[in-house]
Amino acid sequence: MGATTYDVIVIGAGPVGENVADRVVQGGLTAAVVERELVGGECSYWACMPTKALLRSAAALRAARQVPGAREAVTGDLDVAAVLRRRDSFASSWKDDGQAAWLEQAGIPLYRGQGRITSARTVEVTGENAVRTPLTARHAVVIATGSGALVPDIAGLREAAPWTSREAVAANAVPRRLAIIGGGVVASELATAFAALGASVTMLARDGVLPLAEPFAGERVVESLRDAGVSVRLGAEAGSVKRGDDGTVHLTLTDGEQIEADELLVATGRTPNTQDLGLDAVGLTPGAWLTVDDTLRVLGDDGAPIGDGWLYAAGDVNRRVLLTHQGKYQARAVGDVIVARAKGETVEGDRWGRHVATADERAVPQVVFTEPEIASVGLTAAAAEAAGLRVRAVDYDMGAVAGAGLQAEGYRGHARMVVDEDRKVIVGFTLAGPDVAELLHAATIAVAGEVPLDRLWHAVPAFPTVSEVWLRLLEAYGR
Repeated sequence: MGATTYDVIVIGAGPVGENVADRVVQGGLTAAVVERELVGGECSYWACMPTKALLRSAAALRAARQVPGAREAVTGDLDVAAVLRRRDSFASSWKDDGQAAWLEQAGIPLYRGQGRITSARTVEVTGENAVRTPLTARHAVVIATGSGALVPDIAGLREAAPWTSREAVAANAVPRRLAIIGGGVVASELATAFAALGASVTMLARDGVLPLAEPFAGERVVESLRDAGVSVRLGAEAGSVKRGDDGTVHLTLTDGEQIEADELLVATGRTPNTQDLGLDAVGLTPGAWLTVDDTLRVLGDDGAPIGDGWLYAAGDVNRRVLLTHQGKYQARAVGDVIVARAKGETVEGDRWGRHVATADERAVPQVVFTEPEIASVGLTAAAAEAAGLRVRAVDYDMGAVAGAGLQAEGYRGHARMVVDEDRKVIVGFTLAGPDVAELLHAATIAVAGEVPLDRLWHAVPAFPTVSEVWLRLLEAYGR
């Protein structure tokens, strides 16, 4: 495969690793990528893309039924087989030919196999037939291996072979009865999807539904899930699990109640994919999350960069924000910083430049594709207060906006902006309603750009659109 020395070696070829490699190559350096599974990573095959494909058909059908004229044209229910075929197409049928071809076109060599750090700037790849290939980096090694599903220590759970998000998203049939342990984003989205596809869903949400969001967001989703026939059990906790000889899953709750299901999905969090990377060779703990500074250099237990700062980590693996778009943002930042340092440029202190990932702190956007959609950026009111800010939360009924009535009959939605009263800027924004995902970026710009409220009065929303909620929120806040 030619030379085995490159300027940068990236371990992990998901969206983050691909973007790191592309960024440094665009900056004039050479890069190689190491991948043990599919090029394109979790998002392409088991998360973002196929999950949203599963959800979209039902959302489109709901939208049509909410508009007179279109409603009368809908004569049937979802075609489950067609939904699954569409999902397959968005997952490229779990083949990475196209993504691998993109790497080749970009001039980025791909080494398939398990990459392990053996010493400073050196990675050994164990490929097919246990063939080992040593790679050396002139400037940097970047870990972009992402995260995997966390399976909690519940008696009998692992032996019962539960689904994680991977198995659920790639399922080739819809179970008659699906139990879900968890109440976060993955649990909520997949409960929404499988209920729409015809499954009888029971959701065990020990800590509530969407517990990190504004309270009204979780309340709206719970209401919608229950309307869709989902049994949402707030505060319920699984004590033990057993799968019978006939395949039936038997759950015993901590209060003694028994629940049966045909499949069990565990969606209780993530764990870093760092177990087999050779981290111990550089004084780090295998299986642990990696701590980084704002330029994404990996830090040791003493808080200092590893060695002379040659090791970086981007994406889920550093636990700053476990979202694909935020990982890609980190990838652009770390790619730029590696190029800059390779050219001898000073990047420390560049807090608002391209060489840092400061948006991970208080300007993170996220969309939960439930019914209703939940779109948010920045801090909730509670999180802002916990951070020591003096804030005011301003709420508005989105159904009262003129454009909402045109969007859907009986449109129900809610918006909240959280204002830092000392600086008069928005530090948090949450929307709950149909199709609110496409409204989020305006809020992201306002939060990331710290746009003063007085200036936002001059950002006039078009009429009649749902975006007019911005004007109504400002009016509710007052001048």
